[in-house]
Amino acid sequence: MEYGKPEMMAAAIIRQIEDGDVVFHGLASSTPMVAMKAAKALGKEFTYVTLSDGVDHDWARAPYVASTLTENTYTGAVATFGLDEIFDLFCSGKGDIAFLSCLQMDKEGRIAMSYLGGDYEHPKLRGPGGAGSATLTPVTPKTTIWKTTHDKKTFVGHVDFATTAPALDKDFTVITPLCIFKKPAGEKYLKLDCIFPYTTLEEVKENTGWEIDETDVPVMEPPTEAELAAIKRVDPQGILAFEFK
Repeated sequence: MEYGKPEMMAAAIIRQIEDGDVVFHGLASSTPMVAMKAAKALGKEFTYVTLSDGVDHDWARAPYVASTLTENTYTGAVATFGLDEIFDLFCSGKGDIAFLSCLQMDKEGRIAMSYLGGDYEHPKLRGPGGAGSATLTPVTPKTTIWKTTHDKKTFVGHVDFATTAPALDKDFTVITPLCIFKKPAGEKYLKLDCIFPYTTLEEVKENTGWEIDETDVPVMEPPTEAELAAIKRVDPQGILAFEFK
């Protein structure tokens, strides 16, 4: 089966999830939504929590819009968790992975979600602010940032205003359409962990706003037939591609 950047990113997200994990994604998160439904279709046993307040909803219901704040991620849920309860869950150490995104990021993994350009009072672009990112990033054992664009406007040398930053004692992963960065617990800077089959180390360097020191990195295996079939099963409308247009 053929695949592109959306399917590669979804496969990379799926592979982050392990049996027994408690996993969260927030609003406007169609890429991890499809990936997490596909992970369920593949038989992974994990608890799926979303900002729609549904816990372990009926994952077999195909999404019909890119929004993740609909009944599609609520119908069939075994429980209802409000955002305050989700924060309590992770702050008490009972959550495992949070899939979050960003407007910009720098080499330290510092995330800009509040504004871009100008200053705080007079920004060129006002973002959504801290919300879940500021609460969950410091306390989540495995924060995974997904971003469907990879360029020097997004991955910059230094963010002007950091809404939040990764905890030094926790794992931090960044998945882009080209590669995966990781900041292992105890280390300060992101490192290039692997690249995807259709790109090169040179392309990743050319599109990243900081110097990449790694000279030899592995290539992640492409999506398996099983992963592609699971994605197609849960997403026949092609919602996964929405953020890549």
